Amino acid sequence: MYDTQHFTVTPEESAAATIKAGLDLDCGPFLAIYTDLAIRRGLLTVTDVDMALANTITVQMRLGMFDGEPSAQPYGHLGPRHVCTTDHKQLALEAARQGIVLLKNSGSLPLSTSRHRTVAVIGPNSDVTETMIGNYAGVACDYTSPLKGISRYVRTVHQPGCSNVACKANNLFGFAEVAARHSDATVLIMGLDQSIEAEFKDRTGLILPGYQQELVTRVAQASKGPTILVLMSGGPIDVSFAKYNRRVSAILWAGYPGQAGGTAIADVLFGTTNPGGKLPMTWYPQSYVAKVPMTNMGMRPSRGYPGRTYRFYKGPVVFPFGHGLSYTNFKQSLALAPTDLSVLINTNLFATKNYSTLSSNAIRVKHTNCDSLSLPLHIDVENIGNMDGTHTLLLFSEPPASVKWSPNKQLISFHRVHAVAGSKQRVKIDVHACKHLSVVDEFGIRRIPMGQHSLYIGDLKHSISLQAILEGIKN
Repeated sequence: MYDTQHFTVTPEESAAATIKAGLDLDCGPFLAIYTDLAIRRGLLTVTDVDMALANTITVQMRLGMFDGEPSAQPYGHLGPRHVCTTDHKQLALEAARQGIVLLKNSGSLPLSTSRHRTVAVIGPNSDVTETMIGNYAGVACDYTSPLKGISRYVRTVHQPGCSNVACKANNLFGFAEVAARHSDATVLIMGLDQSIEAEFKDRTGLILPGYQQELVTRVAQASKGPTILVLMSGGPIDVSFAKYNRRVSAILWAGYPGQAGGTAIADVLFGTTNPGGKLPMTWYPQSYVAKVPMTNMGMRPSRGYPGRTYRFYKGPVVFPFGHGLSYTNFKQSLALAPTDLSVLINTNLFATKNYSTLSSNAIRVKHTNCDSLSLPLHIDVENIGNMDGTHTLLLFSEPPASVKWSPNKQLISFHRVHAVAGSKQRVKIDVHACKHLSVVDEFGIRRIPMGQHSLYIGDLKHSISLQAILEGIKN
């Protein structure tokens, strides 16, 4: 606030402002250095500090930190044996499995242990451990790197290709090409780590760092068998070159998958796990960076500014928000879907000349009875493929075309559905008009637009017509 953003003229003013605003604990030394001066200058009272201290100590009391020696405290004896249980390790593995997103598959995945007996494992992230937990993580119980995970299925030949993700030299590429040329399949594990993207480090572009793209292209060209690209990163990467390269037969995004990431990646590669993850963000092309200055946090597009997120951005993408493939095929159909909804308006509002209730054919949310504006939606999800799998159903809503100040569409609900091959599962969703069909206008007022709203579930589109009706409300 003080050093970089210049929110206040002096550091003690920042200390006073934050404590008064409710900051009870500082992770650094700032408050310890400047709070006393803030009190002596009259910017802060001892009572203000006592309140912050009381809040902090109260939490410590609830944790039993004043109840004798640490070993005698309720939580003082916790250690690795409590954290690294079988159940917790399994949960870490399951989280990694569910988080992996299959971005592209030309039919080469899953790999076969009988046909792909030797796999070349290549890339700067191929044998990493700590990279997989990202940041803000505790001490891992143990690690399974991608190389170790794949080695549990088949014989592996390992070549890093680059000494790290910066990949500033290509002198090791020849060894990687030889490994790919003599293996039944090649898995390239590329991407980023905390040296490229972190809380204190912004990326300057969306493409793979250094010579990584060249490594992928050369290895894919040399590979005797299918080439699979696995990406580790926290943010999107423009891998258009690999998306449209026929020699790269599949692309997986693993995020930073945690301590069991290598096991999860291998399980997906060999079909023990059927991927069901969806992208939680839009993957933009590199050209997007030049159009979006870091100083503009606006969501809506304006004057050459393309806007941000799937809700407003309409330009080209590498992979869209919510994208994710599976080894099986799912079919979605509507079993129950109302087509009309009446929105009742309190006529007393008009009696008091509150004409802002109905503006631009949109009703203020607080001027109707939201409890009565619920629509039941029943969706059947059928697994029409040959493999059991989990499908993530995404329900989007889009307001009437006449509403100019709203997003294009917005995600209003999602559900994970596990279905064995040949089975059908029914998902029941309540669509609430005030919550799911409302939008915020240019004045910051949340309104429900009247007219035809559209609901999208994959390739399905369903229309719901909203009509305003006046109703007298008795006091």
